[in-house]
Amino acid sequence: MSLLTVGSVAFDALETPFGKTDKIIGGAATYITLSASYFTKDNNLVAVVGGDFPQEMIDVLEGHGVNTDGLEVRPDEKTFFWSGKYHNDMNTRDTVEVQLNVMEHFDPQIPAAYQDCEFLMLGNTAPAIQKMVIERMTKRPKLIMLDTMNFWMDIAMDDLKEVLKLVDVITVNDEEARQLSGDYSLVRAAATIRSMGPKTVIIKKGEHGALLFHGDHIFFAPALPLEEVFDPTGAGDTFAGGFIGYLASTGDVSFANMKRGIIYGSAMASFCVEKFGSERLHNLTTQEINQRVAQFVQLSAFEI
Repeated sequence: MSLLTVGSVAFDALETPFGKTDKIIGGAATYITLSASYFTKDNNLVAVVGGDFPQEMIDVLEGHGVNTDGLEVRPDEKTFFWSGKYHNDMNTRDTVEVQLNVMEHFDPQIPAAYQDCEFLMLGNTAPAIQKMVIERMTKRPKLIMLDTMNFWMDIAMDDLKEVLKLVDVITVNDEEARQLSGDYSLVRAAATIRSMGPKTVIIKKGEHGALLFHGDHIFFAPALPLEEVFDPTGAGDTFAGGFIGYLASTGDVSFANMKRGIIYGSAMASFCVEKFGSERLHNLTTQEINQRVAQFVQLSAFEI
């Protein structure tokens, strides 16, 4: 089934304990669409970039089957830029610089050919923009998933609560879940967030895995222990892309299938952190993905 992703395609500059980069390709929608491309072949993108964005990267997206008809290029403007530095634990980071550039006035236009998309992934952008996208869909998708962050909770909580009324799934990390709900217990936090609108809440815990809450059901997926993590940037977006890409490939939005989606999303995220930026997602094979998923299964399988 068809997937539409709306979000940022951007430049990042990164520094981790393993090294640093100059400008490389980043942005939530980049990671989401690349990750989802390994599962669904009807993969559509709405984003905006400046005239400085390289055609080679657009070619990479299109080479993965991503439909870029909705990628607006503004020749006289610059692409969104974020620079960050990670601490030694790789779980915390400092934002060094942000240049909104084209994202400051992002006005997402949904091409007519995208209007029948059955799965909608709203990447991390301003809640008012996420709501605008939903309102611009002529037919409500089968499943709407939203990612957000504490920045929007700090400056646009009312807008965020409005858009949450319209979505089916939200994905946040544990810190964000606590801030959004006002509760330290993640079980109670998920219940509070579900009362705001989403039927399903995914709480990411970084190297400690992810929790899936749906109705009275809870599922926990571990994170794969890795010898080296070079760059966690985009891991959450890669996770979201793998999750919704898998759901779109099956058309099944049951809790049982979401559990499988969590594992596929976690597997994709485990690849992402192995190199800087989105590089590791460019040339994966089906065999690699299946082997990684099998490792996740073995990690938590047991008999009584």
